[in-house]
Amino acid sequence: MAANSENTGVRSFQLFQSADESKNKPNNGGLGFLNFPETPLPPPPPCVEVLPSEVSTSVKYTVEKVDLGVVTLLKGRVSTREVFALPNSDLVPGKYEGGLKLWEGSLDLVKALHSEIQKGDLSFEGKRVLELGCGHGLPGIFASLKGAGSIHFQDFNVEVLKCLTLPNVNANLPSGTSIADNCEIRYFAGDWREVDRILSHAHPDSINATSSDDNPNTGYDVILMAETVYSISTLQSLYNLIKKCVSRPHGVIYFSAKKHYFGVGGGSRQFISIAEKDGMMIASLIAEVADGSSNLREVWKLSCK
Repeated sequence: MAANSENTGVRSFQLFQSADESKNKPNNGGLGFLNFPETPLPPPPPCVEVLPSEVSTSVKYTVEKVDLGVVTLLKGRVSTREVFALPNSDLVPGKYEGGLKLWEGSLDLVKALHSEIQKGDLSFEGKRVLELGCGHGLPGIFASLKGAGSIHFQDFNVEVLKCLTLPNVNANLPSGTSIADNCEIRYFAGDWREVDRILSHAHPDSINATSSDDNPNTGYDVILMAETVYSISTLQSLYNLIKKCVSRPHGVIYFSAKKHYFGVGGGSRQFISIAEKDGMMIASLIAEVADGSSNLREVWKLSCK
């Protein structure tokens, strides 16, 4: 989800934000939708897998480099108005969940993942990886570049996957390259309350299963999330989903978020409190990002007990 940005260093990232965005923007942590009150959501769209052949050819997609210091990736740009017939809004609850913007948390997460690899605390080699609320998919793309065996991208909107995620993956991982050919890449659209039904590595059992009940061949080894915990009304559904999807007992979840999203009540600490209350996972804060441009951002790691 994005702001435009240039960044250096894992613990002192600068906000990737264009001059036009940074001028005339209220101080709400970089999220224009925070002025919207939460209202009952319409029924979610059906959960579907989007095939690579369904990439959009009708929506204009332009690409630019994102230099993160530790790696340079490509980010696409498409028009919210063209894709959804909406003005340049960050979010329309139940219809569009902000997946066409590149949010600074995605960049924070990539840098933190790189730091974890450098310290020897993380390896993507041969791992099954799931990126939830993927948008541009930069964390998942980074995992593929680091040798992941499979990457599954999930977003609420089919349109985001077809018009942005798919072309962005193709731009960063061109077909015919060894990375693209050796990594299974799939795309899934749907609401967090239901999408586990179509995710191929999700557990077929209850979210309350313990590690001793698990088949080691199910679940995702690494789950990645950037800026997914903004709405307090969806936090429990998101937590239930990662419990259904994480490989136990050795799977891990990395997520980046603002400490608190003013106006909607979500934030990293709210999500961590749900995990701690449940008692199945151990939470570790691995990076803090205070750049003066938005409220405090954090990157967390959740590990199964």
